[in-house]
Amino acid sequence: MSSRQETANGPRREFELGDEEFRFLASFMSKETGIVLSDHKRDMVCGRLVKRLRALGLREFSQYCDMLRGPQGHAEVENLVNAITTNITNFFREPHHFDHLRDQVLAPRLNERPRRPRVRIWSAGCSTGEEPYSIAMTMADALKGCDGWDALVLATDIDTNVLRRGEAGLYPLAALDHIPESYRKRFVRRAHEADKVQMADEIRRLIRFRRLNLHENWPMKGLFDAIFCRNVAIYFDKPTQRQLFNRYADRLFMGGILYLGHAESLIGVSDRFEAVDKTSYRRIK
Repeated sequence: MSSRQETANGPRREFELGDEEFRFLASFMSKETGIVLSDHKRDMVCGRLVKRLRALGLREFSQYCDMLRGPQGHAEVENLVNAITTNITNFFREPHHFDHLRDQVLAPRLNERPRRPRVRIWSAGCSTGEEPYSIAMTMADALKGCDGWDALVLATDIDTNVLRRGEAGLYPLAALDHIPESYRKRFVRRAHEADKVQMADEIRRLIRFRRLNLHENWPMKGLFDAIFCRNVAIYFDKPTQRQLFNRYADRLFMGGILYLGHAESLIGVSDRFEAVDKTSYRRIK
């Protein structure tokens, strides 16, 4: 409804997200992505979708829901997800995970001296790229002086906007505060843009950014040494979490590590991992 209309309590909000429309959007997001939108997130959903409704020239949430139901619905999913999902991250967030990666994943692999040295790490829900770049810097430092290693970080997210930012590797100067000084000197460059820094080509080459909906089929065939899935499962209900963690176990080498966010746990969700450190879990079956 238009903001110019009046109600008994004063001016009506420009867009009103009613019960029926919110239930439809919550159901649609759950079906398409597995993301759960509980009732307390209604104001957030409304606020984030207002710009999208304006861009489409729509005046009502009911019109937007009708569009999602219609032939344009599939094409609109990407824009809907980009608007709804939250992307808050920093370089080396929860630094104990990167210490564990260096000491308990990468160091033992180096000591094995395999004939075909290979490391694969997946950053699932990579947001704007700070996490995969943190992984890549840790990896490049650990493998320093080791020739012939085939090392790669797969960085995936459902939001195409943040993936483009990650691929560009451009960040504000303030982002340097979270990067260890030794890494800053080796892996970060001043960008042509004012007040921006650029991740070094050496690090960018280690990462492949790809769009992936965790709720759909995964195209990857090989196994990973470690998977970072931090602050992603909190968006899913318990049945979806059980399915997700089971799929992660299938994509890890036996003994591979799954890193979760500080508010996440596998207790009562999966028996295929054992805790080895703070929010760090080893695949055991």
